[in-house]
Amino acid sequence: MAKILVINGPNLNLLGSREPQQYGHRTLQEIMEDLERFAGACGHELTHTQNNSEGGLVDTVHRAASEGIDYIILNPAGYTHTSIVLRDAMIAVGIPFVEVHLSLVHAREPFRQKSYFSDVAIGVITGFQGEGYMLALQAIVNRIEP
Repeated sequence: MAKILVINGPNLNLLGSREPQQYGHRTLQEIMEDLERFAGACGHELTHTQNNSEGGLVDTVHRAASEGIDYIILNPAGYTHTSIVLRDAMIAVGIPFVEVHLSLVHAREPFRQKSYFSDVAIGVITGFQGEGYMLALQAIVNRIEP
């Protein structure tokens, strides 16, 4: 059994109402409930968190190491393009992670096309709205159980 943590960055608590054409109509809670069911059906433990503050996200990453988390699904949201400290935390703990973005960041504004995480992630999923989380989880399960 693997322990998987989903970390959600700023403004993702507004999913379902925030720019649904960009991010979809499902709430973060609905998406996370689907992930918990799928992970459980595969024999794995999945927990999730959302934080609007950079320091809170860094603290979550630090705790993940001491809690024995095996994999992380990370949606750094707006911190994707700005947070060197969150990147450093991800590198420091050494937990393999998949970077997820709900919108197709490469088709958006130029500043959104740069990620501080993609080069250190085991994979990047972008543009599938809430389904991207499930794709990331499926990829992790496939790594665990080839």
